[in-house]
Formats: sequence, structure tokens, C-alpha cells
Amino acid sequence: MAMNLYRLLRGPGVTDRILALDTLYVNTIAMLVLVGMREGSTIYFEAAVIIAMLGFVGTVVLSKFLIRRDIIE
Repeated sequence: MAMNLYRLLRGPGVTDRILALDTLYVNTIAMLVLVGMREGSTIYFEAAVIIAMLGFVGTVVLSKFLIRRDIIE
């Protein structure tokens, strides 16, 4: 996750930063699922689902903005 954060902050291009943000979402989801399995609590799984939905929408919006320079059609 530290390497993803480094690429997010110091990436050479916008596409690299978007990819680093998407990978950071995936790593965060994996970490939450593992902690939820260890603790035996379902709240971690619910948080992982919410982060997954927000991560997907965020990646789509940033990619659309990068291609068209406009979010709203």
C-alpha cells in the first residue's frame, strides 16, 4: 500500500495516478476482508463492499474525465 501511495503522489502521469488509486482501493478491500475474517465481524465486510462501490465509481469518473474532459453529458 505504501508503494501505491508513492505512485499516487509522485506518478509521472495522470493515468499512472488513476491506476495507483484503483490498486490502493483493491489493497484496502483485501486488508479489510482479512481483518474481518480474523475478527469474525461482519462490519469489515460491509465497509469493504462500500469501498469497492466507491472505488469503481471513482475510477470510472476519473477515466471518463481523462478521456472527454467532461463528466456530465
